[in-house]
Amino acid sequence: MAAIPVSPQEARRLQASGLLLIDVREPAEWAAGMAEGAKPVSRGELEKSACFHIADARQAVILICAGGKRSDACAEALAAQGYQTLYSVQGGTQAWQADGLPMVIPESSDFDRRYARQMILPTIGRAGQEALANARVLVVGAGGLGSPCAYYLAAAGVGFLRLVDDDRVELSNLQRQILHKNETVGEMKVISAKNTLLSLNPTIVIDAVTDKIGADNIRNYIKDVDLVVDGTDNFASRYAISDACAELGKPWVYGAVYRFEGQVSLFHAKPGSGPCYRCLFPDAAGAGAPNCTEAGVLGVTPGVIGLLQATEALKYLLGIGEPLIGRLLSLDLLSMRSHETRFRADPACPVCAKA
Repeated sequence: MAAIPVSPQEARRLQASGLLLIDVREPAEWAAGMAEGAKPVSRGELEKSACFHIADARQAVILICAGGKRSDACAEALAAQGYQTLYSVQGGTQAWQADGLPMVIPESSDFDRRYARQMILPTIGRAGQEALANARVLVVGAGGLGSPCAYYLAAAGVGFLRLVDDDRVELSNLQRQILHKNETVGEMKVISAKNTLLSLNPTIVIDAVTDKIGADNIRNYIKDVDLVVDGTDNFASRYAISDACAELGKPWVYGAVYRFEGQVSLFHAKPGSGPCYRCLFPDAAGAGAPNCTEAGVLGVTPGVIGLLQATEALKYLLGIGEPLIGRLLSLDLLSMRSHETRFRADPACPVCAKA
């Protein structure tokens, strides 16, 4: 066995003699308290970059986790990398505390506290959270779809959000557009949205742009972002988004709602490589429904679809899961049934079929 088992009392004596004690739990666990003098380095980080935390492979190190299993496993992984003397505290932090040994509540940054529950996920971790902090996303529309999507992207820690919309908040919006309040009726939507998002997460940057998206200006707004989210309710805007994203090779998340139904997909087309939105809907007549003003919509419908859009956006930015590329997810809230339609690039598409 790679780890040398030690009791909390023995570990404390070794620590007092000068040995390094490393807490290999996750940030959310550290926030609840840790062994006094321990260095917080998550197991994944330590196994990946041990040389940054342990000066010499011959240096004796004590590892502690919650109950002892993770520190044992971490010791085995470090031993395989050539680290020689590795102690593991049996019973971990739980036993340390039960033995009455000193504990501390570490000072943690806003970043650590705010995203603790997210960073504890093994597919995200600190590296993933930092990737979100460095991500740049354009949300076109601050209405029914843009509201829930932008809200959760901001909450998740996407570092830069550009919101583009040219409408003002109306009383009829409040039934579904959760970024706005009664007090902001009459305000430009992007200003109302910016204030709401910054009150939720003041650590991110919001670029609020009052403008109407079209084929003539869309490239100005997408050229410096990593991902685009479609929160519009008209096909002219969607075609403009799709064409520009395909031209520049930018991914974008599509969403649409109609009464009690909605659709979501993700497109990442390039010239010569589809599918793009036009492969799925070659013309507006085949793309379906009128907007909410004409057809009506249950307030939660754009909420559900907007959350799915946010999910697809976060998955893409984190590089996890299976994106909805080449798949159209349709959801009927009345029956609570979903349906997936698979589609391919159209070899005759005037946009993405270009070599």
